[in-house]
Amino acid sequence: MKGYGQFCPIAKACEALGERWTLLLIRELLCGSHRYNDFKRGLPLISPTMLSQRLNVLQQRGLIESRHSEDNKSREYHLTPAGQELEPIVMGLGEWGARWVRSQMSDDDLSVELLMWDMRRTINCDALPDCQTVLHFEFHDLDQPCRHWWMLAENSGIDLCVDDPGFDPDLHFISDLRTMTALWLGDTTIAAAELAEKLKIRGSSRLLRNLPEWFMFSGFADIKSGLSSV
Repeated sequence: MKGYGQFCPIAKACEALGERWTLLLIRELLCGSHRYNDFKRGLPLISPTMLSQRLNVLQQRGLIESRHSEDNKSREYHLTPAGQELEPIVMGLGEWGARWVRSQMSDDDLSVELLMWDMRRTINCDALPDCQTVLHFEFHDLDQPCRHWWMLAENSGIDLCVDDPGFDPDLHFISDLRTMTALWLGDTTIAAAELAEKLKIRGSSRLLRNLPEWFMFSGFADIKSGLSSV
């Protein structure tokens, strides 16, 4: 990236962070992703070459470090103290975006891969039954292989897959991608989506009753749009 030719710390920070995908890669690290394949799931449109380049640059700039995983079978990336200091900045950008530009979402901005990955990493497993819980999400406006998604949730974590795992679902969500995205972002509610016949949820009445305890929405869902006050 060509520099701005300015000594201003803001300009220098923009040079370090302003390249495409860089801040989103920091977002993924802040959200708990540490492995190459996890980055690809949170950033499905980034090319493998670009992802490798961005990881290398972030290491050179001292924002992340590479380590061996605990089982010594793969490589992981973790934020350094300098990278961790970016958390309030990145979250602040998210809050600003939720307040001022969330209504400008086009069809090109919708991503079922990111939506399912986001939902997967925020579900509260502690509020689910001790046994395995199977959640089936069906997007009737999408074609295969993106139409059906399954989450297999246990206390140890959640597996996300697009291939039928062969278990009967405890809950089956049927909707379209825009409605589920709006629900995740806090732009609609389950009750409103069901009333508009844009969402159907079938299955365990117990899980449905406890849904607010285990189905967590986006961390920006409670931020109200500021456009109405302009």
